Amino acid sequence: MIKYLFLFAVILTGAAQAQQQKPVPLQPEKGKAIIDTEIASMTREVSGDSIRNYILKLAAFGTRHSLSDTVSNISGIGAARRWVAGKFRQFARHNRANMNVVLDPFSLSPGPRAPRIPYEVTMKNVVATLKGSDPNDNRTILVSGHLDSRNSDVMDSVGNAPGANDDASGVAVVLELARVLSKKKFPCTIIFMAVQGEEQGLMGARHMAGKLKSDAANVIAMLNNDIVGNTVASETDEQNEKTVRIFSEMIPAFETDDQRAARNALRAENDSPSRQLARYIKETTEVYMKDFSATLNARPDRFLRGGDHTPFSQLGFAAVRFTEFHENFNRQHQNVRKEDGIQYGDLPEFVNFSYAANVARMNLIAITSMAKAPAPPETVKMKINLGNMTHLTWSVPHTGQKPKGYYVLVRETWQPFWETKFFYQGTTAALPFSKDNYFFAVQSVGDHGHVSVPVMPIPQR
Repeated sequence: MIKYLFLFAVILTGAAQAQQQKPVPLQPEKGKAIIDTEIASMTREVSGDSIRNYILKLAAFGTRHSLSDTVSNISGIGAARRWVAGKFRQFARHNRANMNVVLDPFSLSPGPRAPRIPYEVTMKNVVATLKGSDPNDNRTILVSGHLDSRNSDVMDSVGNAPGANDDASGVAVVLELARVLSKKKFPCTIIFMAVQGEEQGLMGARHMAGKLKSDAANVIAMLNNDIVGNTVASETDEQNEKTVRIFSEMIPAFETDDQRAARNALRAENDSPSRQLARYIKETTEVYMKDFSATLNARPDRFLRGGDHTPFSQLGFAAVRFTEFHENFNRQHQNVRKEDGIQYGDLPEFVNFSYAANVARMNLIAITSMAKAPAPPETVKMKINLGNMTHLTWSVPHTGQKPKGYYVLVRETWQPFWETKFFYQGTTAALPFSKDNYFFAVQSVGDHGHVSVPVMPIPQR
């Protein structure tokens, strides 16, 4: 039915003109995709060789267990933290970037909420903050991988645990993004982070999420990269070098009463902020990447498992997880050994560095597209009325550049992706589509065609 949207819009232009708006319908198969040549150039700078070198170095620390040695300069979590911080600082110096690098400490005590913490310990996240160039833009985008590794026994802090894929691959993605993006200036702030304590209970991510929440930071997106370098499945030997999974929550873990009421009124269980972010990543990046794509998994994470995006979702931030399409469980959480001719352990020789580089490119496109776009519209509302017209209003974002206009996105209620869009320069829209049959969202459009993540409306009388 969506194919008839253009015809309906033409027939009913009088209703739109009554609102002194002129919607411009852009059918997906007809609209020209915006390709930013600078973003395209940056994706070409991402290097599989750089990814490989980062992973080899991280694996060479022997173990990066969160309870391992912090004094040695050649092994343990302390040496790994300092090396990652040194790489961030190297990028900042070389590119003359306004990027601050810190080892952010947090203390943990044993207890019911920390069963994998046997004694008092201080952990440290490695955080590089590329400051935004626009003092009036308070948005923050965060990209993360976890620095720690583990063996079969999660409490084994001394055995060899190279963690090449889990999660040196994710940290390598973050490092490569910092190397490339620190050459540029963006209006908003971008945080590159290698967290500690993921295997002990998402400790570093919980610390950072809580800190940003306490600071009332305007985090518009958190991208977690965890296990992003393998392409061959254990047991089945299936291979997939063309696809990465993106996990996002359906019903938000954190909702205010008003947000819960709005979701229930719209029946928008498939439209959480994190799900909108996941759609945005897929639709934005596939314009640039023709041979590599994302599949959206309609669950917060893999079956009965979690990751560093989870604490951010729990505190109300839009957060997603990137993970390879096929996992090899002979590599994950396994002591390095050979049994019955099968090699176990998370070793660098089993990582596909080109695949991890493509994951990095997808992160880069999404991050830079959001950073270059205006902030999302605010207070998006949908009038409650009986009728076949849908009336939307919204407010200009209070931070950053002013949008040149807005897209109103439309899709049938059973469709997973937005199907068509209409351009408005004002902050109201009257659309000839029934609220019973369609979902709607609004996104800001910048001067050069960059778009924000869409925002669903709140029903209001």
